[in-house]
Amino acid sequence: MLLEILNVVAPVFIVVGAGYVAVRSGFFTAAHIDQLMKFAIQIAVPCLLFRAASTIDLADAFDWRLLLSYYGSSITCFALGFVIVRYFFKRRPGEAVAVAFSALFSNLVLLGLPISERAFGVDSLAPNFALVSVNAPFCYLVGITAMEVLRADGRGAAETARIVFVAMFRNSLMIGIGLGFIVNLGEIALPESLVGAIDLLARASLPVALFALGGVLTRYSLSKSIGEASVISVLSLAVQPALAWLIATQLQLPYGITHSVVLMAAVAPGLNAYLFASLYNRGLGAAASSVLLATILSVFTVSVWLVLL
Repeated sequence: MLLEILNVVAPVFIVVGAGYVAVRSGFFTAAHIDQLMKFAIQIAVPCLLFRAASTIDLADAFDWRLLLSYYGSSITCFALGFVIVRYFFKRRPGEAVAVAFSALFSNLVLLGLPISERAFGVDSLAPNFALVSVNAPFCYLVGITAMEVLRADGRGAAETARIVFVAMFRNSLMIGIGLGFIVNLGEIALPESLVGAIDLLARASLPVALFALGGVLTRYSLSKSIGEASVISVLSLAVQPALAWLIATQLQLPYGITHSVVLMAAVAPGLNAYLFASLYNRGLGAAASSVLLATILSVFTVSVWLVLL
């Protein structure tokens, strides 16, 4: 059993580690990693999400129990994170929101999808893609709303909401998902040659993105905000998947879909957690430390969740 779990998890983190070592050793520069990440996020991953959205069975994938299980657990961890960071670590309200956002936004694309694919197979990914398609809009809506309600300085709520709304729908990932839904709902038949080209790019997406993620992690440091990072890691890697499992079982979500929800809930915070902190220039060190620490720990915690599942 342990060897089987290791064979599922290890390849994903070996590729991440290879990217980390490549940059630390000087074999790759930060500029190389930026270009790889740009290719992955702006071209290859949107192709993957486009193909998923264009072929997914929408009625089966968007089960309300699926969404409630995952997002009910994530928003609970966001609230717990805010309370702990605000009152235990004595952070200002805006900083507490920025740090707690890391407990809300999991790395579903770069970690959740490849681990789920290796664990349960390509044919089981419909619920995973459903979660990915609404993750950014939901998390940014929650984070922005909380930030604007609690902060009293800086840009107004309406202007911030407008800027983020525009940014989200100029985002290549959102464009890929949106175009896929248009093809799906319109029952549009694409030329076979075009589908073949998109599939080639989609197959390159996750390996390139994982390698680039390892390179990006070299820019973060655990020297600051280790306390907040530890709290966020516990919430993201232990509390959220436990809550997701509890909600899913209470709602009698099918066994296989419950597995997908729990595993997606168990991955580390995504880079968007740091980008959200950057947007408001609050809690940057803690957000960066949370991404790095949780990603390192998830090598072990995701393995534990797979054993339990």
